[in-house]
Amino acid sequence: MSACTPTRHDDANRKEHSHEPHSPPRRRRGPRLAGADVSASIAVFLIALPLSLGIALATGAPLQAGLVAAAVGGVVVGRLGGAPLQVSGPAAGLTVVTAELIQRYGWRTTCAITVLAGVAQLGLGLLRVARGALAVSPAIVHGMLAGIGVTIAVAQLHIVLGGTPHSSVLLNLRDLPAQLAQVQTAALSVSALTLALLLAWPRLPGRAGRLLRAVPAPLVAVTGATACAALLGFSLPKVDLPSWSSHALAGLPEGPVLGLIAAVLTITLVCSVQSLLGAVAVDKLIAARPELSARVGRADLDRELLGQGAANVVSGALGGLPIAGVAVRSTANVNAGAVSRNSTMLHGVLVVIAALLMVPVLELIPLASLAALVMAVGIQMVSLHHIRTVTRHREVLVYVVTTLGVVFVGVLEGVTLGIGMAVAVALHRLTRTRITHHEEGGVHHVRVRGQLTFLAVPRLSRTLHLVPHGAHAVVELDGSFMDHAAYESLQDWQNTQAAHGGTVELVGRRAGVRIGEPMGAAGFHLDGRPGTPDVSGCRCHPWTPWRNHQCAIPETGTSDRPTSTPARPGITGEGTHAPQDTEPSGLTDRLTADAASAGTPMVPTTSSGPGDPAADGTETIGATGSTGTARQLARGISAFQRNTAPLVRGELARLAREGQQPSQLFLTCADSRLVTSMITSSGPGDLFVVRNVGNLVPPPGEESGDDSVAAAIEYAVDVLRVRSVTVCGHSGCGAMQALLASGQDAVDTPLRRWLRHGGPSVARMADRSRPTARLAGRAAADAVEQLCLTNVIQQLEHLRAHDSVSRALRAGELELHGMYFHVGEAQAYLLAEGGEDEVFDHVGAADLSA
Repeated sequence: MSACTPTRHDDANRKEHSHEPHSPPRRRRGPRLAGADVSASIAVFLIALPLSLGIALATGAPLQAGLVAAAVGGVVVGRLGGAPLQVSGPAAGLTVVTAELIQRYGWRTTCAITVLAGVAQLGLGLLRVARGALAVSPAIVHGMLAGIGVTIAVAQLHIVLGGTPHSSVLLNLRDLPAQLAQVQTAALSVSALTLALLLAWPRLPGRAGRLLRAVPAPLVAVTGATACAALLGFSLPKVDLPSWSSHALAGLPEGPVLGLIAAVLTITLVCSVQSLLGAVAVDKLIAARPELSARVGRADLDRELLGQGAANVVSGALGGLPIAGVAVRSTANVNAGAVSRNSTMLHGVLVVIAALLMVPVLELIPLASLAALVMAVGIQMVSLHHIRTVTRHREVLVYVVTTLGVVFVGVLEGVTLGIGMAVAVALHRLTRTRITHHEEGGVHHVRVRGQLTFLAVPRLSRTLHLVPHGAHAVVELDGSFMDHAAYESLQDWQNTQAAHGGTVELVGRRAGVRIGEPMGAAGFHLDGRPGTPDVSGCRCHPWTPWRNHQCAIPETGTSDRPTSTPARPGITGEGTHAPQDTEPSGLTDRLTADAASAGTPMVPTTSSGPGDPAADGTETIGATGSTGTARQLARGISAFQRNTAPLVRGELARLAREGQQPSQLFLTCADSRLVTSMITSSGPGDLFVVRNVGNLVPPPGEESGDDSVAAAIEYAVDVLRVRSVTVCGHSGCGAMQALLASGQDAVDTPLRRWLRHGGPSVARMADRSRPTARLAGRAAADAVEQLCLTNVIQQLEHLRAHDSVSRALRAGELELHGMYFHVGEAQAYLLAEGGEDEVFDHVGAADLSA
């Protein structure tokens, strides 16, 4: 299988430098400014120019103030900030705050407030509290932005209709009917054209559309509306940029001290939170491009706060608007291919050039067009995605209160109301605990939904005493917190039940909690009898499905081997999983002792993880069920039936009715560390899996061929009509080690006869005329890894020789893929296509989402 050259080169290919470590290199290869940064800066500049003028218009500030803020945000934050690809400048989220300050204190005092807010940001950056700003509930942040967006949209609607907005949302809403009754046709036409171009331009179809979409939609919208207004001779108010010699700079702040302090705090809060959240969002965009994330790295939020503070000091002093990180421009910067902070800085330089040399062109833009542009931005700030998110997390009340507070009271007041509502909701959830009891088949079930605090102890005690002494009880704790009062109440009741001969089984979502100390083992005391092993002593951490999956649990009987308890049941056989956002984690993995001791037949479907017995291995449970592996299997099956089966039952029922229709044949090794459903994030019915020792594909027609693998391939390709076949090898493969270690006179065993199918892989690796298979960025670590990589390529060659595969390949109905999974690194590699080398390249986020 052919391969392409990797995007990153080995360190061995780089020339050695003679300079000392950490000193600047004496020679540079190529120009300092990358071409990608130049093109990205132009794209961002074309977006920033009309938006900066529009935001300045919406605030009532001098229009030059928007250009000053855009230039300072690009140059200063671009140079000093901690998020290299985030673009800063005048932001729509600051429009309402700035407009209110200008109305109350005047422009020069507003500039002084901006300077003081920048100083406050510098202080916060030096105190390294940037991460603390991210503790604000997303519902509050989204509600604040939505409220600001509504305020902007309502105000700019008056300009779109040809009128003049008021400073209050209530006044704008009150006068809107009168404004609709006297609409200016010219202004409305220009605004409608601007909105139409803004919405339609990104949706242009076809190849020509892809080329045209390279020009930013805001620039096209404003340019098109300006050209039409000029051609039709509309008499409309236009951009007026006075001489820079008369540009107003910051003055001494004038006004009541408390009011000025509140204004500074408001600007500081909004600028800081918006900039830090924007930096985190840009990190996510960069993470989707692995080649870029290795070069740029994660944002330094404290440094970003320092950069924003310095920019606000400079912008305010020069008579510019407050500055914050801007999502639209930052997204455009990353998508345009920027690779360093140079693109952000260069866009600021271009704004300076435009402000000095393009004044006659800018003064042709109708104000109605800019108002329509800003109104569209305000509407977009009310995000349906955010509304769905807060609704799903039951925080819609916090969102609504914050939004209404910002709209009708003010930004700082609205955020304060949102924080108060968030605290109230959190307290309500903490005190709201549902405790139910029911009896089923002689077993008493007590379910606790919510947090167990001292406030819930009386209800918990009343419910627990409904369970008769000596009865078997199951207590399910469906929460994430238990205080000491609840702990003691539950422990005392448990000890009482054990003293009367009863049994208590605790299950639930929380892992790592202990109630009591049983004899010789930490965990839940099930029956109180000395020497009884605690089968639920697994204390796995729930932060990921497989951490500490192998938990040592004391065993009895003939086996001294520790068993393992699944940390979080959810992977069921091949290709079956439960959604991780709803998947219960085991507080104690329930053991169905009665079923095991009675010899009840067990189905080979368990909640297993990496390192558990291979999926195609089976085990017979004897009548006594006393071995550790029997208990492990019973526990896994019980956990599946209780926790995972309800989540996947509907999907499996559909598959049972419709039959399987997998899209891929996945051929991999039988190694127990490979969980195909976990590695590929697949669900029921997605993969048709074939596992064998060494992920081998015997060539067809050989005397020592194997019909089982060939039959699976034929069935998958001809009957199931899979669209791709993947051969997956892995690091540390025991079969490859055996191939390298075997001699000519080795004993002829079934395993040895099977491994003969790997002989061509050994020969291929020894053939120096062939390119050496390797991982992107490095060669194989040792001979075993080299053989593992080569074996995948060789088995793909064997796969092509099968008639069903060759026919499907010729018809273009099938794709072949080579995959290598490094177990120790939990890293997947795909065999690249189209080049001369045989390279297994990294699988990035973009590949996974495709």
